Amino acid sequence: MALRGQGGAVVVVINTVARVALYTLWTTFIVWTSTSFAAVLPEERIDLLHHNYNGGGMQIDGPAVLVRKNLGEQVSVSGHYLVDSVSAASVDVESYASPYREERIEKSISSDFLIEKTIYSLGYSTSDESDYNGKSYAFGVSQDFFGDLTTLSLGYSIGDDTVGNSTDMNFSEDVDRRTFQLGLSQILTSVSVLGIALEFINDEGYLNNPYRPVRYQDNAPGNTKGWSTQAEVYPNTRHSNALALTYTHYFQWDGALVAQYRYYTDSWDLQGNTLAVELRKRLGSWILSTKLRGYTQTAADFYSDLFPFSDAQNFLARDKELSTFNTVLVGIGARYNLKPSLGFVKKAEVGIMFDRHMLQYDNFRDIRQSGFVAGQEPLYAFGANVVRFNLLVWF
Repeated sequence: MALRGQGGAVVVVINTVARVALYTLWTTFIVWTSTSFAAVLPEERIDLLHHNYNGGGMQIDGPAVLVRKNLGEQVSVSGHYLVDSVSAASVDVESYASPYREERIEKSISSDFLIEKTIYSLGYSTSDESDYNGKSYAFGVSQDFFGDLTTLSLGYSIGDDTVGNSTDMNFSEDVDRRTFQLGLSQILTSVSVLGIALEFINDEGYLNNPYRPVRYQDNAPGNTKGWSTQAEVYPNTRHSNALALTYTHYFQWDGALVAQYRYYTDSWDLQGNTLAVELRKRLGSWILSTKLRGYTQTAADFYSDLFPFSDAQNFLARDKELSTFNTVLVGIGARYNLKPSLGFVKKAEVGIMFDRHMLQYDNFRDIRQSGFVAGQEPLYAFGANVVRFNLLVWF
């Protein structure tokens, strides 16, 4: 999460939806590509990406690059660099502050070591912006079993983040994160693969936004809005668990179907369900794809759009990403295999992907709308477009 404040007002930068739409999808592709075959090092390649997110009053774009190089037959190293340039005028910003610009820079380096049928992985990454700095350290191991039909992978990462406040230079809070991942990939038949992934996350420290307030009913004389605000108050721990099932089926007509279900729950009583389906088809040098994804979420137990009075409970939140909401994503993509003439280039590919996100919040109201009784403002909804251009070069 990125945070930013201006003039003591409350603003929110890159929300969960934007981050998932922009970068998580790309890194997920990289991770699954590099770990699909545990007993073989990833291929040497360069990935160039430009992403653009536009929706909900926010525009986020920037470049990203990943380079992977093998050192002999047993060691592979990689590094990536990403820039998010943010122009924010979201509902959170317009409710409490003025639009602003922000930039986030992310860097990482990692290594894979192949020993017989086992790959050991080490990684380090940093994320820097004006008022939030993050560091993470990761270790993983992946092993083939049963005639290379089964792959078991384990991962553990440690996050060390620092939260700042651009309106208070003396403000500094820590966040510690621990993540454990367990994955199992099983080849069922010559044309089908089943994957199971478990993730356990423990967050401790300052977990809320130093700028965002909650609102509560206030009918004091002269208060025409009918509400006032106070700072959010979050628990300092959060335990999260997720289970994902992925099924891939390859067809004789040179196509593939990928279906995934993911269930998420945490100690804040938030529960999420994701169902996604993607269809891919090869046509000569082209690979075409289309996907559909739906997500539903319940609210955290200390969330409310409008509290009945000040200090109504021990913990208070009005982050729309902790509310009850649902999203639908429809996406299309096209990739083209190039035939490069350079001698050191084995193959290359260019691609363009377009996603349309549609979000509907069930208990988060648009307080920018005037003329309504407090708590009866229109429910918030918005759409967003995500466009990604990428170039992949294998060498």
